[in-house]
Parts: sequence; structure tokens; C-alpha cells
Amino acid sequence: MRQLLLLLCLGWSAPALVFAQGPRTDAPKLQVAVKRIMQDALHMYEIDASGTVQAPLPVVWRILTGYDRMEEFVPDLVSCRVLSRNGNEVIIEQFGNARFLFMSRSIHLIVRATEQPMSSIDIALISGDMKHYESRWELVPVPETGGTKVLYTGRMMPSFYVPGILGTNIIRGDIERMMGAVMARLDKGIAPRALPSAGTDIARTGAAVPPAPR
Repeated sequence: MRQLLLLLCLGWSAPALVFAQGPRTDAPKLQVAVKRIMQDALHMYEIDASGTVQAPLPVVWRILTGYDRMEEFVPDLVSCRVLSRNGNEVIIEQFGNARFLFMSRSIHLIVRATEQPMSSIDIALISGDMKHYESRWELVPVPETGGTKVLYTGRMMPSFYVPGILGTNIIRGDIERMMGAVMARLDKGIAPRALPSAGTDIARTGAAVPPAPR
């Protein structure tokens, strides 16, 4: 399944590394780990991913909270829009496509994003095609380079059947694909069109959000 959003887009069971293609190859640019766990009598996928970009913290924050533009760079995310905003809480509706083997289905989610400016975004499921979904984006400035470390963690369980080990591998691949696309977008910095500030009504995992198993 591919992305239940920027949000579902991060889950695996074994660690994987994607090395940056550039002059500095002494450390991995992207790290992704996913495992299948039991919580509240449910088998869930626990996701842990991180990477570093050259973009400064204010630029990263603006892009990750520009929810209305997420479908421009998040794979399989069809639309993402803000339904309401109340202080640092944003209600977001997302539509995406999930593919598994020869099957395809639409995914619909409504989530709550709680923003801590320039620091973190917590995503919680309100309704949609998930039994359980929670995720968190954390941003850490890197003084040595002027860049930003991006961390994504989450736990999720789709409301439809996902095979155990095979599902873990599929989700890992989706998260790597999603995170790779997000990191590439962040490294591009400012988009051609001016992006709205984090304090305006906008809709873009994730942060909030993320992907579903294909």
C-alpha cells in the first residue's frame, strides 16, 4: 500500500539506509526502520525515520506546514487540505491511493495536526481508513551546517488487511520513497511560488502526514 499520507508513509520492521549522493558520504542522509508490534490487542507498524537536509529550520517548517501543497511532492497523495485551524491545532483532510499487488483503492483520512512552531508536529487520527494512526515530526537545527535534522516517528494500523512480514517490507519501501521525496523537496528550499506562513490557513507529514501500506 502506498501512503496513507505523509503520515502513513513511514513504517518498517528492519532498519534500512539510503546514502546521500554527494561530496559528504561519511554518514547516511536517510535512515528508516520499521517493525511490527502488538499494542492494544492490535498488530501495528512502528516507524522510525530520520534524515538531514541543508535547508535552514524556518524553510523546513514552512514547507512541512504548507499542507495545501503536499500533493505536489508526496507520492500517491492526491489531495490535502485544511478544514479548520484553531490556534496551533489544524484539522486536515487527505485523499490518497493505496496499491497492493494488483489491487488499488482510495484512502481517505481526517487528522489533527498539533504544531509546536519550529519544533514539532504531532498528528492524530480523527477518522478514516485506519484502525490506529499517530505520528510525530521533529525538527532539530544543525548549527555546524546551518541545516536541519528531520525525525519522523509513528504507529499505524490500516483498517483493511495487510499481510504481516510482506506488509512490513511494503511499508518500509513506501516510507523510504516518501521520505526521499520530502527530503528532496526540503533541500530545494523556497518554492517558485511564495509559500504561506505557518500562521495562515493552509493544508501540508506530516507531516502531517505520511502513507499507507500499498
